[in-house]
This record gives sequence, C-alpha cells and structure tokens, in this order.
Amino acid sequence: MLFDGRNLDAFQAHRWSVERGEIVSGAGNLASKAVFGDCQIHLEWLAPLGFKGPWYDQGNNGVLLMGLYEIQIFDSYNERLYPDGQAAAIYGQTPPRVNVTRPPGQWQTFDIVFTAPVFADGQLKRPARVTMFHNGVLVHLEETVHGETGHRIVPAYKQGVSQGPLVLSGHGCPVRFRNIWVRPL
Repeated sequence: MLFDGRNLDAFQAHRWSVERGEIVSGAGNLASKAVFGDCQIHLEWLAPLGFKGPWYDQGNNGVLLMGLYEIQIFDSYNERLYPDGQAAAIYGQTPPRVNVTRPPGQWQTFDIVFTAPVFADGQLKRPARVTMFHNGVLVHLEETVHGETGHRIVPAYKQGVSQGPLVLSGHGCPVRFRNIWVRPL
C-alpha cells in the first residue's frame, strides 16, 4: 500500500499534500521510496472540476512505471488531444484502444499489469509490456513499451534498468489521487 489516505511516508521528498484523505498533486514529481519491476498497480485519480488553467493542462499528470514509462492522465472527456497523449495512453507511443475517461470531478481507476524490460550484457533482451484497464475497460493488452517516455521523441531504452520507483508527475493541475497500491509479481 503506497497511499491509504493517511500520509505520504511511502514517498521520497516532495511538494505534494494530503487533503481529506486524498493526495493533491503539487510541483514536480512524487516518487515512491520502494522500487518495482514486474508488478500490478491500482490507483484512482480525479481531474478537478472547473480547473481554469490552459487547455493542455486540463487534468494533466502521469503515472511513470519505474519512473521511466508514462501512462498519461488527462481530461480526455472534454479536451481532445493527440491520440498518444490522451488519458490511458502509453505517452508518446500508444493510444488506448478506447477512450473511457469520465468527466472531471469523477473518480477514475487505472489497473495496470506491468512487465519490466529485461537487459543482459547491456542490451535489451525483452521490452517492457503493459496490460491495463481504465475504469474497468481493457485499454492495453500486452502492449509493447518502445522505450522511455519523452515528448516528441522517438522512444528508446537508455537506462538499462529493470526496476525503479512508481512516480506520479505533476504539471500544475491539482489532480487528486487515492487508493494507490503495488503488488510485485
């Protein structure tokens, strides 16, 4: 259990807060102290209702598997964004099979099964893979992750690691989180 509504003790130093048993995203990232490879992840998130920021920041956040491979959080109910940037996309790589994003102000769920990449002798032997349910609907099935996340880049495996923290990224929009747990596989 990384977050059960009480405190952020499972995370490294940060500028995020807890209000009414929910994490409110702040500046920068929120990274777990523990590191994970193959794992199952559950988390719930909420894009704020009536947020007055720019269109590209509506509910903008992300779940970075191993701190490197991002599953996008975004208000894809109201805001139309490029396909591999919408909610539940493997950011910059693969859009979800279907957009099942709920309106801002309603809780969303991500259930992710992540298979970490495998390296041997400094070479990629098997890429990372993601199976994922967004709000109970299958949106990725054993989808290959083509490399580390970046904006408008060709993804590549540069780090050569098979474990890393679970990271939530903040982009200035007060996205909320609750019920975050990880089960190593």
